[in-house]
Amino acid sequence: MASELRNRFNEFLILHRKAPKTRKAYLWAVSALAAYYRRSPDRLDAGEIQGYLRYLIEEKKLAWSTCNVALSALVCFYRDFLKRDEIWLSIPRRTRERRLPTILSVEEVRRLLAAVADNPKRHALLMTAYCAGLRVSEVVRLKPGDIESSPSRMLIRVEQGKGKKDRYTILTSDCLATLRNYYKSCRPTGAWLFPGREAGHWLSISTAQKIYDAAKKKPA
Repeated sequence: MASELRNRFNEFLILHRKAPKTRKAYLWAVSALAAYYRRSPDRLDAGEIQGYLRYLIEEKKLAWSTCNVALSALVCFYRDFLKRDEIWLSIPRRTRERRLPTILSVEEVRRLLAAVADNPKRHALLMTAYCAGLRVSEVVRLKPGDIESSPSRMLIRVEQGKGKKDRYTILTSDCLATLRNYYKSCRPTGAWLFPGREAGHWLSISTAQKIYDAAKKKPA
């Protein structure tokens, strides 16, 4: 894609408040289309563009999510940026895969928690997730005020969980003891119960997943 056209499209994306990652992905997708045909993308017709999407799916066999990003980028470029309303693009709908969650036995959970027993933060993170039945995206976003530890309550408030709904789950005595040990040992500061390395941010989901994976692989 010619630098002038690329710059104009980038400015368009900025004005429409597209996130940096989205802008990068959209610019890459349009540039890849231009490289495929070795022509400026504003000179391609609907059949050629749809043929390129078919090439990504059938020949390159890219993941549906990658193809969908390319589709979104091209729709934005042609219909929103170039105002070519005659261009209609599509890809096949994603086939939904139903996967059953992996359920750990009581003994497996015990081994998992024992593997991080020497690290108060990791121990508290995994203990809270399992005792309260929280998703990783929920446990990393907990705040200290979400732990309602009075004897008459013993609850954990989960804000904006699945379905963007708030809910409560049980706070067990073992989990509370583990959280208190974590607080006493690590003295976490800020808004989040499990803060990340960057000030003002919670522990990332990827880091929490790595903690789980490392504990699971650790020899008994």
